[in-house]
Amino acid sequence: MERSRFTIDLGAIRRNASTLLRAANGAELWAVVKADGYGHGALDVAHAALGAGASMLCVATLPEALELRAAIPDVRILVMGPVSEREIRDACAARLELVAATSPIPEGVPVHLKLDTGMGRWGLAELPAPTRDVVGIMSHLAAAESDAAFTRLQAERFREATQGLGGVTRHLANSAGTLGCPEARFDAVRCGIALFGISPFGTDPAEHGLEPALRWESYLALTKQLAPGQSTGYGRRFVADRPTWIGLVPVGYADGFRRDLTGTTVLIEGARRRVVGTISMDALAVELEDGPLPIGTAATLVGDGILIEEHARVAGTIAYEIATGLNTRSGRARRVIVDD
Repeated sequence: MERSRFTIDLGAIRRNASTLLRAANGAELWAVVKADGYGHGALDVAHAALGAGASMLCVATLPEALELRAAIPDVRILVMGPVSEREIRDACAARLELVAATSPIPEGVPVHLKLDTGMGRWGLAELPAPTRDVVGIMSHLAAAESDAAFTRLQAERFREATQGLGGVTRHLANSAGTLGCPEARFDAVRCGIALFGISPFGTDPAEHGLEPALRWESYLALTKQLAPGQSTGYGRRFVADRPTWIGLVPVGYADGFRRDLTGTTVLIEGARRRVVGTISMDALAVELEDGPLPIGTAATLVGDGILIEEHARVAGTIAYEIATGLNTRSGRARRVIVDD
């Protein structure tokens, strides 16, 4: 029996893209598929998003872009992270587009000038006069998921800085900006996390018409009863105070089920059960409140109402980190693509 299975629903990706296009209200949708499509598979997601109306792909690094270019020869691809001099030549040969966040501005390749409007990270303090290679002007929202006032301020700064510039595409909004701040949409929106049906606000994605595209399943590989005083897992973090049945699922932090997810819930045979004890590299334990269950009983770690957003809250992090930390490609799990 396979240890676990990741199922990626491309139909959900397309429906999320359509939702984002409606929210963009006339702006282009650019699909952000960096970090292997936030753990969902960059190439599969790219095809689905493009088929639903996205007009460009965005990644963080040149190798990510080159992998996509080899499979999709004609689509526009934007590399948003910094590149070296040698990589500029490779980008030009592969017909990629680059972001210039510092001087000098690359030549001979389509460039998007990045202005720092409040993120305090990559970005120019002020815009230089655009060269003939400049095709876009962009910035990055710092707190679109949590600070509406500052997001509107960034949008106004960006609007003022780009006023009067013709012949270039202005793009500022991320997923949260697209869904929550009309002022930030401009000519194109760059959406990543929402494309995968994960809320950029950390809430239920259904609140914004989003549908999770990823499902993660495993099974009970062992059940055992702990007597009072007995424990399970490293560090004896869970000690039974009464006779307690536990089930072991053969998934752990090497698979992306993080060590700080103790206390979260998963579905065992359709019922929510608490994860107890320290999560191991290759296993986690759940408390079986109603007694033992057969070996092979289904365990759903993400899906059927178990949201990545919930796991993120337990871990004290954001859903982005949970999603990109899932080990979907090493051979530890089977990866299945469906199109529902």
